[in-house]
Amino acid sequence: MMLFRTLLFGQTSYLPGLLVALAVGLGPWISGCTERQEEPVVALVNGRAITQTEFNLRWDELSKATRSRYEKDGGKRKFLEELITRELLMQEARRRGLDHDDTIRDKTQRYKEQLILDELLKDKLQSKVELTQAELEAYYERHAGELLDPLKANVWLMLLPNVYAAKDLEAQVNRGGSFTKFAQRYSLDEKTKTKGGDLGPYRKGLVLPEVDTVIHTLKLGMVSAPIKTDNGYYLVLLTPLDEAVIQVDLAKQERLRQELLADKRRKQFEEVIADIRTNAAVRLAEASRYITEDTGKR
Repeated sequence: MMLFRTLLFGQTSYLPGLLVALAVGLGPWISGCTERQEEPVVALVNGRAITQTEFNLRWDELSKATRSRYEKDGGKRKFLEELITRELLMQEARRRGLDHDDTIRDKTQRYKEQLILDELLKDKLQSKVELTQAELEAYYERHAGELLDPLKANVWLMLLPNVYAAKDLEAQVNRGGSFTKFAQRYSLDEKTKTKGGDLGPYRKGLVLPEVDTVIHTLKLGMVSAPIKTDNGYYLVLLTPLDEAVIQVDLAKQERLRQELLADKRRKQFEEVIADIRTNAAVRLAEASRYITEDTGKR
């Protein structure tokens, strides 16, 4: 007890030195504690922390469209709630032992392999597949029956027995008469008569060659002079297409463009695989004879 009191009170001259020594020795540790800050936590789910870093990482992984949807519906707070729900579900899955399920492990391994292959092919298929205008036009030409002609006009016609009747009706239409009503009343063309002469959007091969030649000289809203054919005399009128018809045609063009692009990508992929196989040793094993083509016949 006396020794204790002496250390505290009798030898006071040693106390300042002791404090200095402690300060020097503990200084770096104290400084380190001050500088090392805990990572911000945005939520605790049954004790498991969702950190700001994790939240930011998952937010940045969202596609632009998905992020835009969140921004319109609750923003980051909404996303945080879904992260919390996801964590609760994961904890429940682990509680049930699903993280040790062999089937899930196999699926996870296959998914991992697919990601690796995707990354490999991304590297191998570095050159961007593009279509030239010539390729696109040639592809459109092969599918001309599905598309509108560049003329983009609706064709109306009436067939008359002689040139006199044709000239008379031409003059009446030019004076404001109804082409549709005249066609319904006088046309000999049974295919279009009941529709007032409406033949639909212009396409190659739609009309006789003699009529087709004249069509390309007409302006929209202009009725032709009588066109002589073996069937009789035709009068032809061109009108603009409905916007809805044009939009459908544009959609078909885009579908065809995507088809051609996909075909080019497929060919590029096949070239990459062929190149890899040239440097590989591949041999079918004996058991492969049991793998036969399934023709669908039973």
